[in-house]
Amino acid sequence: MKEAGEWKMERVATLVTFTGHIFACVALLAICIHTSASAGHLTQLSIKGDKFTINGEPKFLLGISYYGALGAPKEFILKDLDDIQRYGFNWLRVWATWAAFGEDVSAVDTEGNPREPFLSKLIWLVEECDKRGLIVDVTLSRGNAMVGPKRLQTLEAHMRAVSAIVEALKAKRNWYIDLGNERNIRDSRFVSFDDLKMLRDEVKRIDPKRLVTASYAGDMSQDELREYILNVGVDFVAIHRPRNPQSPKQTAERTKQLMEWMRKLGRIVPIHYQEPFRRGFTKGWEPTAEEFLADLKGAIESGAAGWCFHNGAQGNVEGNFPRRSFDMRKQRLFEQLDAEEHRFLNMLGKL
Repeated sequence: MKEAGEWKMERVATLVTFTGHIFACVALLAICIHTSASAGHLTQLSIKGDKFTINGEPKFLLGISYYGALGAPKEFILKDLDDIQRYGFNWLRVWATWAAFGEDVSAVDTEGNPREPFLSKLIWLVEECDKRGLIVDVTLSRGNAMVGPKRLQTLEAHMRAVSAIVEALKAKRNWYIDLGNERNIRDSRFVSFDDLKMLRDEVKRIDPKRLVTASYAGDMSQDELREYILNVGVDFVAIHRPRNPQSPKQTAERTKQLMEWMRKLGRIVPIHYQEPFRRGFTKGWEPTAEEFLADLKGAIESGAAGWCFHNGAQGNVEGNFPRRSFDMRKQRLFEQLDAEEHRFLNMLGKL
């Protein structure tokens, strides 16, 4: 039979061993935290087959337009990000070349050079989203003078802009780049496939794993799809479908058609509905909450990889109010959405 002193010594030894395990676990946790911080990112966007992944897990990108973010006060942005997460969105679309309503908030100038304080604001926003597990779409556009001056009109200027953005945000893995918004439209927005290929190659030279796309206005043809995924080499296609009352009923079928063409071409990439219809744009048609929901469901059920709740300035109204994501200097986005848009947000939980 053990003496009282022996029992006491065994209990002390057990306690020391247990405490040692705790200290070891704490040390291991500290190393993991340090390693993660050293890696420079918490949220990593990747692609697996026809789907996006976030930190290795397949995720449907459910997003919202947030175009003029670089002109919004930081306190507005933080409150909007809280709402973005509350409603279940996991990505937002921000323009690095945005100028509207008399204010240019672009992160690069017309010749593609870095432009402060807006480039620093973009870096801050991407970092804040990284902490929250949110993906950021960073979009460039040559513009058509409707929202500020034409810009990046030469390949050299466009290349400088791409280099500036990719270098500035290289440490973060929670964003992708759209090289040219609606680059197929034959006005000053137009970016040729040859230019796109060189711009895409410049991104990959600086940051080989960065995801790259170039958005397309309308329903893409099979020949255009071939150019995008085989010759230019985009990582996914970003489609801006036509904006009319028939659109919500067509999205599923269009997705299936694109998937079938990709199978025939021998390369499958995600299909991302990056800028669908919105309120305040199409004369004679103001989409309802049910139509937003139908379009989203069509995208999900047909195998698309992402969809955006698009919003913008109200057309044919003096002052274009509400301006929504197009101008957030005086009011944050969620304060500018109308009753029908809020009704859609409240319906999202039914999916």
